[in-house]
Amino acid sequence: MTPEPALGASHPSPYDQAGHRLRLEWGPVGGAEVVDRHTYAVVVDVLSFTTCVSVAVGAGIDVLPWRASRPDEDADAYAAEHAAVRALGRDEARERDGVSLSPASLRDAPADLRRVVLPSPNGATTAVDLAERCAGVVAGCLRNRTAVAGWLAERMAEGSAVALVPAGERWARDGSLRPAAEDLYGAGAVLEALVAAVPDLTPSPEAAVALAAWRAAVGADGDIEVALRATGSGRELVERGYGEDVSIAAALDVADDVPLLMGTTFVPQGGGMRAL
Repeated sequence: MTPEPALGASHPSPYDQAGHRLRLEWGPVGGAEVVDRHTYAVVVDVLSFTTCVSVAVGAGIDVLPWRASRPDEDADAYAAEHAAVRALGRDEARERDGVSLSPASLRDAPADLRRVVLPSPNGATTAVDLAERCAGVVAGCLRNRTAVAGWLAERMAEGSAVALVPAGERWARDGSLRPAAEDLYGAGAVLEALVAAVPDLTPSPEAAVALAAWRAAVGADGDIEVALRATGSGRELVERGYGEDVSIAAALDVADDVPLLMGTTFVPQGGGMRAL
């Protein structure tokens, strides 16, 4: 099956990585370069959007991604329209005992919470932007990397390609993309499981960098939490009193559900064959 060019592309791009069925590029702009209608995009935002999605769907909570750059009033109206609760900022949620981009807040959410609108300038924005450009958008993280890889391996057996899209962070000064080490690690973790499941695949050079970064991060003892806490994002969360969120994000292969964005909502799919 020959991949089609990305939507809006009039000719092949040197950045599309179309010669590889395992690809990687950063954020919504980069992700658009490496997806097409036969490609599944795996958005990776370890600290914390896709970790939150994994925790939520595992608890039976539907997640509706929302671009955080849009006004809170719009998000409130959207939540009301979809009978959902809008997630708050981390500090506000802690004061009001609500839910936020803190995975711990979703883990400890009230039992009657069933739908949440989750604003995020990185993971949610990337997922929404890519949804209409590709075969499907999956929320990948360390918690579900093997389940995601197993599910994707079944899609790849049907001819699909996979693009890992680490979301990164944003610099406060100008809003530009900050490639985040934790998202590179998360993408590499999913790639490792995919390569194990489909061993004849050769990652693109960009994807191979993520795989090498993941293997270097876990090292001989396999303790990814130490590596996450050492990143800039990890240090920021610990300093703000959210160290537990880093621990939740570092829990490798504890989730079997595969969150797939269907319309407005991440819906859990059963995990595919175990890759590792």
